[in-house]
Amino acid sequence: MSYECILTELRGSGERKTGLITLNRPKQLNALNDQLMDELGQALLAFDADDGVGCIVLTGSERAFAAGADIPTMAPHDFMSAFKTGLISKNWETILQVRKPVIAAVGGFALGGGCELAMMCDFIIAADSAKFGQPEIKLGIIPGAGGTQRLPRAVGKSKAMDLLLTARMMDAAEAESAGLVARVVPADKLLDEALAAAETINGFSAPSVALIKELVHQAFQGPLSDGVKIERRYFHALFGTADQREGMDAFMNKRKPEFKHR
Repeated sequence: MSYECILTELRGSGERKTGLITLNRPKQLNALNDQLMDELGQALLAFDADDGVGCIVLTGSERAFAAGADIPTMAPHDFMSAFKTGLISKNWETILQVRKPVIAAVGGFALGGGCELAMMCDFIIAADSAKFGQPEIKLGIIPGAGGTQRLPRAVGKSKAMDLLLTARMMDAAEAESAGLVARVVPADKLLDEALAAAETINGFSAPSVALIKELVHQAFQGPLSDGVKIERRYFHALFGTADQREGMDAFMNKRKPEFKHR
């Protein structure tokens, strides 16, 4: 399928590939408009449905992962038009339906909706050039795609309040120290590092990968006791898979496992 606002391709040399999605509105610093978000949702679901894809990497350009939502298309709305048309809500959260891991490879600016999109991914690998922020307050609005909810969970109340209320940006080193990003790498190695992480994940058992993702998300959505109960059930369930038998037999016989993803 051809797209106008994103680029898609398959990467990797193994049995399971990595779906690479690149945001591609360079003149607008990858500002997120309806067309881009619609196309992004379609591409994510297509890779998620492809049994030959084990992991997805989402990236932008060297200058910007995404500099925010497309403000000129938002500005004309009043409350009722924003509410009735489902502004943001209708197409921004398709990524949350994806069961395979989604890695954000962030270089340059990840601001406003761009920061929120990165936080919807399963983890963030940042270039040393990356800058994160939620500057919506400067526009007389607030974040609308989870910024006030996901950012405190990632960095804690105090730092989230600082970023949200002052609109300041934090660099990659601060973002890593705060827990927003998993690791920081040189800008010229960003995509290579993200693809290498994806290829590592692709080599593991797909049922285990999918359940880890589901359970970690559960940890942020419900009581600890409920999450532990679900974890225990899924732990038991994996003893009914061929990959569990293969993995443990390989360990005991000191060989590399050959997972069949079932």
